[in-house]
Amino acid sequence: MKKSLIALALGTLALGITEYVMMAILPEVASSLGVSIPEAGHLISAYALGVSAGAPLLVFAYKFKPKNILLFLAGIMLLGAIISVLSPNYWVFLVARFISGLPHGAYFGVASIVAVQLADENHKSSAVSVMIAGMTIANLLGVPLASSLCALLSWRFPFVLTIFCSLLVIYYIWKWIPDIDRLPNQGFKGQFKFLKNKEPWLVLAATMLGNGGIFCWYSYVSPLLNQEGGFGLQMIPMLMVIAGFGMVIGNLASGRLSDKYKPERVALCTQLLAAIALVGIFFLAQYGWISVVLMVICTACLFAVSGPEQFLILKHSKGGEMLGGASVQMAFNLGNALGALLGGIPISAGFSPRYAAMTGIPLCLMGFICLGILYQGYRSTDSDM
Repeated sequence: MKKSLIALALGTLALGITEYVMMAILPEVASSLGVSIPEAGHLISAYALGVSAGAPLLVFAYKFKPKNILLFLAGIMLLGAIISVLSPNYWVFLVARFISGLPHGAYFGVASIVAVQLADENHKSSAVSVMIAGMTIANLLGVPLASSLCALLSWRFPFVLTIFCSLLVIYYIWKWIPDIDRLPNQGFKGQFKFLKNKEPWLVLAATMLGNGGIFCWYSYVSPLLNQEGGFGLQMIPMLMVIAGFGMVIGNLASGRLSDKYKPERVALCTQLLAAIALVGIFFLAQYGWISVVLMVICTACLFAVSGPEQFLILKHSKGGEMLGGASVQMAFNLGNALGALLGGIPISAGFSPRYAAMTGIPLCLMGFICLGILYQGYRSTDSDM
């Protein structure tokens, strides 16, 4: 494996810990800051809104080399982590979460372009999956470690870990990423031309709706496993490891399958499986370990669809690849924010956490429909060739 891809994956590792640790430590943060769990869920939404605000700024970055852009974004990761550790109250922490989200979409947009440029023709989807793999490793190892630090010490210590990771990202991007030339200058307006076609909109809609559906449930996975599945809070870090294992397998498998069977088909099948898994979670949440198995399937789907969608947006955003690559992460995190918001509504109304999963099913199915339309277009184009 190329060292440059490892350096890119370290960046997604740092982002993954920052984003997903909130799901594991939500009860502790709520208790410490004196807010309800649904209010603490807004910290998840603040990060996602930061992603949505930061990603479009890449339209001003086309004059800079990818390596320099990545270093700048890693610096913002470090800043957000430092403010998170020092936050004196809920509102400052909310701002810190927003700042931490700013580099997320932009980093994925630039890193996916670098990964594709560094890969050979037959392994471009796999290269994107390797770049994304840091996010899955974060869930397998980083988030459980961070949540353990939370349980043993304080909810602030996971963000100390993020500071350390951000420093590593800065160093290894500087050392291992080659000085790739800037993308062809399409001008400011030229970067938006790809949005005249329906394909990128289908990818973006599928990403927002599909991930929103999963995050209706995943944003509240800790209280669901605790209240419905009967697992103690001390077991949540171990269960997050199991969930992270599903993400790793889903991401790496989808990369290989996409190189062989095309990303359109892999994304379509994965999205349908995610909807089925959410149905199972709603009806079987009280059966602890069955719920855990369904959790693994659902988290595997979350990242099995992410890699193909990241590749597909690059495929359908010629001339605006940097903006396209960032936009799909903006859609991903808008879905996260939407999911955290909608998933919290039934809980705030007094229903059990399993109803968060039920809320996500229609969103997943709408994402499936968008991918189905995209896949039909791909088959029609392929048959005409």
